[in-house]
Amino acid sequence: MGLNRDMGRRWRPLDDDTAARLRAAPLTYPEVGGTGGQLPAGYHHLSQTVRLGTGGPCFDRARESVLTWRVQLGAGVGVSSSDPRVVDGAVAVVTIGIGRLGLRAPVRVVEVFDDGRRAGFSYGTLPGHPECGEERFLVGQDHDGTVTFTVTAFSRPHTLLARAGGPIGRVAQKVVTRRYLGALKQ
Repeated sequence: MGLNRDMGRRWRPLDDDTAARLRAAPLTYPEVGGTGGQLPAGYHHLSQTVRLGTGGPCFDRARESVLTWRVQLGAGVGVSSSDPRVVDGAVAVVTIGIGRLGLRAPVRVVEVFDDGRRAGFSYGTLPGHPECGEERFLVGQDHDGTVTFTVTAFSRPHTLLARAGGPIGRVAQKVVTRRYLGALKQ
């Protein structure tokens, strides 16, 4: 299992002032934790799963990649976060694109899970994110040893630019989700 090195980026620490500002900011949606069950109405829903392989070593590699932002980085998404490992309450600015043309999207980790059979996290949108909603990254190992990676999200446009983009935003979300899933494929 490898990350796509051609698209990979490096993790960067978030400066203290930005981290403090994002920690104090409210989430932009009320259904916190909604990616863990039935997705809430009124949003675009997305859920895609890929099989990664079998066995403990496969699960361990995928787990480590998910909990250290390497899924995002391997998908070509920039990550500047308050913590190099995903922890509950961590804040980040994820960036799609390059330089001034990059779309910056602030998020907060709202849930982390790591129980030996599944590992991952959910993050929610903060003010300044073009969408409002939540996204979950989950690696699971079935009883037969099969390891899967699932990305689940609910979202809707939050800014005028996102609303004006209409279906372009949905296409972009699908492309990035495929990149996330591909970042962990063997």
